[in-house]
Amino acid sequence: MNKAQLISAMSAHSELTKKESKAALSSMLAAITKSLSEGDQVQVNGFGTFALSYYPARTGRNPQTGEVINIEGANKPVFKAAKVLKESL
Repeated sequence: MNKAQLISAMSAHSELTKKESKAALSSMLAAITKSLSEGDQVQVNGFGTFALSYYPARTGRNPQTGEVINIEGANKPVFKAAKVLKESL
């Protein structure tokens, strides 16, 4: 399912128009992004938790030249599904 299909599904399951569904989805994604960028996690009961996980710096290898390179540490977004969601699948 892509974003357009998700908007259509949201519209079909609610009393919102596609335009309103698109605005609601965009607002939700913006709020999650802002919260993660501030270092907070977002917990949606019955769905799951969005959080940041720090991956430390490490060394890697360029596959074309074999040269050793340093890969910087980075915060990466992670999602952990709630037990209710896991059980429904």
